[in-house]
Amino acid sequence: MMRGSEEIPDPTGELSVSFGYQCSTICRNISSTIPNELEFLMGIQIEDPNVRMRSSSFSCLSGAALGANATLANTNICNGLIGEEILPGLDSPKSFRRMASSPTLSRLDPVSSSSQSSLFSLSGSLSMENDIENIRNLWKPMSASTRIESSSFLNAMDVQMAGGAAGEDRVQAVCSEENGWLFCGVYDGFNGRDAADFLAGTLYENIGFYLHLLDWRTRKERCPSKSNLAEEGTIRSEFSITNEHDASDLEREGTVLPHSSDVEVLSESFRLGVIDCLSHALAQAESDFMYMVEQEMEERPDLVSVGSCVLVVLLHEKDLYILNIGDSRAVLATSDAQEDGLLKAIQLTETHTVDNEVECKKVLADHPDDPSPIVGGRVKGKLKLTRAFGVGYLKKSKMNEALMGILRVRNLCSPPYVYTHPFTNIHRVSDNNKFVVLGSDGLFDFFSNDEVVQLVHLFIQDTPSGDPAKHLVEQLVLRAAENAGFSTEDLLKIPAGRRRKYHDDVTVIVIILGNRQRTLTASTSL
Repeated sequence: MMRGSEEIPDPTGELSVSFGYQCSTICRNISSTIPNELEFLMGIQIEDPNVRMRSSSFSCLSGAALGANATLANTNICNGLIGEEILPGLDSPKSFRRMASSPTLSRLDPVSSSSQSSLFSLSGSLSMENDIENIRNLWKPMSASTRIESSSFLNAMDVQMAGGAAGEDRVQAVCSEENGWLFCGVYDGFNGRDAADFLAGTLYENIGFYLHLLDWRTRKERCPSKSNLAEEGTIRSEFSITNEHDASDLEREGTVLPHSSDVEVLSESFRLGVIDCLSHALAQAESDFMYMVEQEMEERPDLVSVGSCVLVVLLHEKDLYILNIGDSRAVLATSDAQEDGLLKAIQLTETHTVDNEVECKKVLADHPDDPSPIVGGRVKGKLKLTRAFGVGYLKKSKMNEALMGILRVRNLCSPPYVYTHPFTNIHRVSDNNKFVVLGSDGLFDFFSNDEVVQLVHLFIQDTPSGDPAKHLVEQLVLRAAENAGFSTEDLLKIPAGRRRKYHDDVTVIVIILGNRQRTLTASTSL
């Protein structure tokens, strides 16, 4: 059961992106009577043997973004392929839409001729051509009549996506309530939107490829004598085994299940494998993007300075997987039982800027022969970020040489000076965890982590059917206007580009955790 949220009127009329999604509260094994309105309003939990709770750990999410930077409508990277053919299909800024859930290699193939060789180098033991073909076969959609369960939890039959652009920011959300997972990406571009556009057009499917590869290997190791059955969809991964009913079905079908201790070990191994998949997918995207930049930098030397921060969150059941490079943040709101349930903010990401002492020391230590790796609080006097996607001129001498005059970095002694190695984290969601806020640094220019958590918490209490992501953006506009001595109306009348003087592009996603909420409408109530 899935449904997108109703379109919420925008009081400012200026939001570049606004979307929401409300999960259905229950999944039904057989038909049963829907609880009456009184039960919903009273919050009464009535056990029904015909009803089982869904397996996901989120009940709803909302996203909002507001642009401040002037930018081109679409990227020209890869001869316009990303901008003209891929990105328009990803834009649905007011609601979620259904999409084909099984990614294919067809989108990766034209991106660059380096893709296939990169896949071989990044995929470790996957070194045979027939292994790649097996993975291709896993991606082929199966008919409903022959499909028992998808091989990977990303390969769901019912998937919805929303996303859009705000200035140089890109935001993307994909969810499958059927299989209980949610993917969110925040790509904070700078010096242009090309890098953020490239990520929005390719990273999700890169991740899908590596997760399918991980799932295929796992099943092959578990049942080597039955590995040929994987392509027929007759063996389920542990992501699909959500209750005893599922397990008994498999036993009746003749599938041998591992002992519980084996499942625990396998699950932990798989969790680490998922993190590796996220890292490999990002490395793949970086390799392909840098290849494209090298091909086009003679005509567009500006591409060597284009980059993006990356924040990716993948939520499946009780596991929250996080990857980030740059200064976007994921902040968890959790209640503290020792302090009467007061909410506190926990940052789940790292901040990769020269203001981070650890990051600053690493840059200095990695370039002992360079007398000035950091100038004026910036890496080589150019960038506050110490880790970022793209920005080839701070990673390769050849790309730096493509720039002219003052744009070129002087004394690029020992590149790279900016890194792409991501911070990764796995958080086990508990009952005390209430929501997660994802935001580009534009949000945290005005609010601390604690302020963000309190703003969302109070808003949800006061307006249970409201949109907390949009509320955060509106509060940011109010504060930015106040700091500048303007009214909000006057601030929003300032055109993109000039408005960057008062606030950055800002992107926000709020994920409400938990799966036992019962609401009458597609709202964001706790």
